[in-house]
Amino acid sequence: MTLARRLAAEGVGTALLLAAVVGSGIMGERLAGGNVAVALLANTLATGAALVALIMTFGPISGAHFNPAVTLADAADGRLPWSDAWRYVAVQVVGAVVGVAMAHGMFGEPILSIAQHVRRGAGLLWSEAVATFGLVAVIRGASRLRSPVAVAAAVGAYITAAYWFTASTSFANPAVTLARALSDTFTGIRPVDVPGFIATQLLGAGAATLLFRCLAAEPAAPPVRARTAARRW
Repeated sequence: MTLARRLAAEGVGTALLLAAVVGSGIMGERLAGGNVAVALLANTLATGAALVALIMTFGPISGAHFNPAVTLADAADGRLPWSDAWRYVAVQVVGAVVGVAMAHGMFGEPILSIAQHVRRGAGLLWSEAVATFGLVAVIRGASRLRSPVAVAAAVGAYITAAYWFTASTSFANPAVTLARALSDTFTGIRPVDVPGFIATQLLGAGAATLLFRCLAAEPAAPPVRARTAARRW
């Protein structure tokens, strides 16, 4: 796939992911009648299902990162050139903002608005580190199965669970975090809280990358002369 096609897939996929996250948050809140647990459950199920579908759709084209933390982890491991990685990150951020605007347009909200939802505290920051660590670990482990369906299912299942076992409801994605600062709805986050979330997300992704370098390191190939001698025997 050409770089242009991969970038287009990342941008469109990230936009649809944010439309699902923000749109389901708005719908859940409106229909839940003030029951936050029901609204969060609706938001969770829609996000997890959308992730599975989007990864299966765009994975064969771009890898379906939709997440700068995943992209930078791939670049750090040599799976993606750094020159491509920064372009991925740029289109992911733009796509995320477009996705927020799409969701707002569908529900009659202002196209973009500054979020007022307070998300601060050591517990939430630690949650984002744990959530992103787990996400990158799941991707690294599931990708070794060489099955796109397994990766999609694993990521969707993990994020569905992480919505509930983390205090922050598992943003686990810098592009998602930035874009949700522009949505004064159920899924929003105050802009002042964004830098802390992104910093801990990147730390979590980095820790998972280092862990899997140890856990799943490929054995070194023997020298050419050794291989030649082995074939003779």
